[in-house]
Amino acid sequence: MDELGRWLQAFRGRPLVVLGDLVADEYLHGLTERISREAPVLVVREESREVRPGGAANTAANLAALGAAPRLLGLLGEDEAGARLRDALARRGVPAGLLLDDPARPTTTKTRVVAGGRNTVRQQMLRIDRLPSAPPAEGLLARLARSLAGALEGAEALVVSDYAEGVLAGAVLAEVQRVVSAGRLPVFVDSRLRVAEFHGVEALTPNEPELALASGLELAVPGGLERAGRWLLERTGARAALVKRGRNGMALFVPGQPTQGVRAYGGDEVADVTGAGDTVLAAFSLARVAGAPPPEAMRLANVAGGLKVRKAGTAVVEAAELARALAGPGDVP
Repeated sequence: MDELGRWLQAFRGRPLVVLGDLVADEYLHGLTERISREAPVLVVREESREVRPGGAANTAANLAALGAAPRLLGLLGEDEAGARLRDALARRGVPAGLLLDDPARPTTTKTRVVAGGRNTVRQQMLRIDRLPSAPPAEGLLARLARSLAGALEGAEALVVSDYAEGVLAGAVLAEVQRVVSAGRLPVFVDSRLRVAEFHGVEALTPNEPELALASGLELAVPGGLERAGRWLLERTGARAALVKRGRNGMALFVPGQPTQGVRAYGGDEVADVTGAGDTVLAAFSLARVAGAPPPEAMRLANVAGGLKVRKAGTAVVEAAELARALAGPGDVP
């Protein structure tokens, strides 16, 4: 435990650039009182609303909570959700000065209705997604690519969060590929649908369904995960692949080295997995930049992810609580 905790001291102030699809995770909290007369549905009386950073914004918020100095780039709509997401980022200590407004597309918004009775546990009843219907304009992507080139000056890594909402395309994708080819900065990528299309990066962090989709292999059969992980390394030339396995922990694939695994931290203490992948991406990337070898970075990210899933909704893991978990009497895998 102590050997992992020592890396936390090296997290402070690390400048990492985060690029990707921004999401406004909106939570509508309410009270269920009766069945509607109009239809067989519950009537929810709204009590409050809040917006939390989601997607790449959540990765940046987690980096800030762990002590780093993230520089966040992405696109926001010129709408209320975008304004509220900017405010939420500011509260998390993430500068929003590099974010560009997209006048033609709305901010990606996921509204979750969380409700229950007065004396019952509130739970998510419904999710409503507001998604852009068209890709970003090429001119806007070109502006974002130029901003990315400037933001990378003095940075220690590029962290890419691709939620398939259109930011990782055109000139932006070309700039990412240029950064990878230059080899000056490590590039960490979490991609929902295109994990096998990012070549030569420092690390890829797919979950099992994403790896199965990319490889076309069945992971549940004996040897399936090993074949898929090795296929991903050979296909992309990545220096590492960290596969998130949910309640089964994580698996780390590195070329020329035996596969290493770790069981999930916290066991069955799962409240909500929303945003856990963003937390893992942030913790793993930051640990690697701080100098932790890939196996230790995996273990540290595993604990961070385990702490996150104990929290309801999109949330961050603070450096202090990660330090307590690593130093505590509990069993850290």
